[in-house]
Amino acid sequence: MSRFWSPLVHSLTPYVAGEQPTMSGLIKLNTNENPYGTSPRALVAIAEAANDTLRLYPDPTALRLREAIAARYGRDPDDVFVGNGSDEVLAHTFHALLNHDEPLLFPDITYSFYPTYCRLYGIHFRTIPLDENMQVRIEDYRQSCGAIILANPNAPTGIARPLSEIETLIRQHPDQVIVIDEAYVDFGGESAIPLVTEYPNLVVVQTFSKSRGLAGLRVGFAVGQRPLIEALERVKDSFNSYPLDRLALAGAIASFEDEDWFQQHRDLIVASRERLTVALQGLGFDVLESSANFLFARHPEKSGADLAAGLRDKAILVRHFPMARIENYLRITIGTDAECDQLVAAFRQILT
Repeated sequence: MSRFWSPLVHSLTPYVAGEQPTMSGLIKLNTNENPYGTSPRALVAIAEAANDTLRLYPDPTALRLREAIAARYGRDPDDVFVGNGSDEVLAHTFHALLNHDEPLLFPDITYSFYPTYCRLYGIHFRTIPLDENMQVRIEDYRQSCGAIILANPNAPTGIARPLSEIETLIRQHPDQVIVIDEAYVDFGGESAIPLVTEYPNLVVVQTFSKSRGLAGLRVGFAVGQRPLIEALERVKDSFNSYPLDRLALAGAIASFEDEDWFQQHRDLIVASRERLTVALQGLGFDVLESSANFLFARHPEKSGADLAAGLRDKAILVRHFPMARIENYLRITIGTDAECDQLVAAFRQILT
């Protein structure tokens, strides 16, 4: 704390990211990273981009990447916005589209960056409780508001709502911006991007960090009708005209074009998720149904804090949230089958 801080800084409670340890030998299942890395084609493209052109600024419009994303989803490149990870895309979205006289709505248990952005940008918000099954009830959002943001699948629960319910939400709020945060959609959710054509109030945000294994490059994007995307561009160009460097652009384009690698390794993660679910249930865990690359689970006889500490003693990291309603849950990233087997063996020892 310093007397030179602005009043805003004094009031902030920053987001706490998952631990990135420096020691080797850990099984790291705490930050939802892809255990298989990224496409070899992306690595080649990054290496080839590491040349004398790095002395030049990257394309501030990221046109080639926007064209690749647009082609995949049948959109115009002008309907695509890219940024330095989906976190930056979300930050610009909060700043440009979600600050209104009436409150922003989002679940009480969801991505914890949402209230952080609200505090940073002075956005009034109201949280809507998940139901007793840790699910979003779309009918609970049928109330006066300035805008709505939903993670679908939700985090940290992993539960997805069907596209039909998302469309119902959008239809119920034609005069409010609806943001659907799809960081985990590739692992079993239904993307709302096809709805963008019909609904001018919809923005869909995705990331290259999870299913495409590019968390270290920081690439995210949004899809929406042109007026909403233009708002994001205006904020971006008032903040940083070059959010993606040349290496990130090259790697993201190559990764997005390598569909075979994407499908193969996404399917491996989904299969491992189902296998780990059965194993944890066999140990007595309650496991929420997940459409993400992680599980949210609790054991009726052990606290979440004790389980997380016990795993750490065995060099396994998972994410524990010391928050009301979920303090006994662990969020467990899906690793390789070998990593998941070691996790189950560690749990078996802790529980005996």
